[in-house]
Amino acid sequence: MKRFALALGVLLLVAPAAKADLTHKITSSVSLTVGAAVTTAERIGSSFSISGSNIDTTDGSTANTVSAGTITSGVYSPGTIAALQDTPGEAFSFSQSYTQADALAASAVTTGDAANYGSVVSTASGTAGSLSGVINADHTITITAGGANTLAIGQLTTELIIK
Repeated sequence: MKRFALALGVLLLVAPAAKADLTHKITSSVSLTVGAAVTTAERIGSSFSISGSNIDTTDGSTANTVSAGTITSGVYSPGTIAALQDTPGEAFSFSQSYTQADALAASAVTTGDAANYGSVVSTASGTAGSLSGVINADHTITITAGGANTLAIGQLTTELIIK
């Protein structure tokens, strides 16, 4: 038994060395962003619809007519529409809807102002305040929040490659 253990020990001592390439990479980063003021404005257009059954329409001067209306400053105005029942006492339906458009601006908007349109979204500029990010020698990351409309991102990536 001793001879077997001795032979096994000798075999292990003379075994060829294993060859392996080992790469270890550590990357740390911090990104700090203070947002700018942003305003978007979208002009809403006009829409007009009319429908019905067992009725006649008139714009007041011509029977069975839907008014051509007028357009002033880019805004459509459909005019007055009257609906007259075809057969009095019988069932009828009538529906009319109108969305008024935003008027066209007479001149460009002054920087910092928002256009007077139906859909406006505005975000104030960010304030850095105490916004900060630090990467220490031991790769620990310290991030301190800033004021409104700020973003702080810290990232640590460890990569281990064995070939």
